[in-house]
Amino acid sequence: MSGTKLLEVSQLGKSFGGVKAVDGISFDLAAGELLALIGPNGAGKSTTFNMVNGQLRADQGSIRLDGTELVGKRPRDIWRLGVGRTFQIAETFSSLTVVENVQMALISHDRQLFSMWKRAADHKRDEALALLDQVGMKSQADRPCSVLAYGDVKRVELAIAMANSPKLLLMDEPTAGMAPQERNSLMALTKQLVIDRGMAVLFTEHSMDVVFAYADRMIVLARGRLIAQGKPLEIRDHPKVQEVYFGTGKTFEKKMTSAEAA
Repeated sequence: MSGTKLLEVSQLGKSFGGVKAVDGISFDLAAGELLALIGPNGAGKSTTFNMVNGQLRADQGSIRLDGTELVGKRPRDIWRLGVGRTFQIAETFSSLTVVENVQMALISHDRQLFSMWKRAADHKRDEALALLDQVGMKSQADRPCSVLAYGDVKRVELAIAMANSPKLLLMDEPTAGMAPQERNSLMALTKQLVIDRGMAVLFTEHSMDVVFAYADRMIVLARGRLIAQGKPLEIRDHPKVQEVYFGTGKTFEKKMTSAEAA
């Protein structure tokens, strides 16, 4: 894992009416690292995630990517700076083929418009196929997304998210709705992409087996505040995390044991 700080979040805050959804949290993320953002419902995870992505504007604090301030920038501008994203519910064009979905992302990244004299279907097909090859979907390139199994749709979404060669990939509940084998397959693939590309991943996740098996570090939120951060073993033994997030800690210990055995 690289020690270079790619993402630096400082004293980030966001309120909705009189409720502080996020209250002065700070953390960083290095290139080549998977960082899990976890916490109970209402902890502020989604709000934090959406501020990094630009869907919400922070009321206070700073979000810097490679030294560039992201607060105040639009999601598309942040995307062009090298931030990719996947969503809890996979977002693809079901009427298009697998390769056309990736080509659409490449077209958007290149800011190109096409007329009847220049077919969009020919634009960077080879590059799109190369991305699909990296996620194990090249053999299904010409199938409509509408006929794919859900796990395969998530792989296509991952290829789309990489169309802008991201420095930082944001993954919102990447394994939601997936069977255990599919979850492990997708996260193992993500881990390998992090290693091969030297990018960073910030992900939210409710499946603790996934978090402990694949996260390099974890940050834990509760009621909008950061209560702990560190390596999985450190988080497992953190008394505040046990109290606020895991209750007695029995569920936590069970998940940790399951992940270590995987």
